[in-house]
Amino acid sequence: MENNKGGRPLKFKNAAELGEKIEQYFSECEKTGEPLTVTGLALALDTTRDVLMDYEGKDGFSNTIKKAKLRIENAYEKRLIARGNGGDIFALKQFGWKDRTEQ
Repeated sequence: MENNKGGRPLKFKNAAELGEKIEQYFSECEKTGEPLTVTGLALALDTTRDVLMDYEGKDGFSNTIKKAKLRIENAYEKRLIARGNGGDIFALKQFGWKDRTEQ
């Protein structure tokens, strides 16, 4: 685990602890019908979106965050297929999706 020289101590001690809290968020959303979102995950983890994204770059935490984001992206994709909602299109663009025009 990263020793975080001179910085603030890490909120999560390891990826297993972080993964457990992420799963709690997903389970709660499934139970309540609340949509999965990155900001919702950050709030459930009692942190900010920026801090959550910072964990994606930390050794040992990267895969945990990438998998959580992929699961959220998948939820947006499924909603887009089901509803064709512009908000879902916007959210997917935040995950790197692009409109393509072929000529």
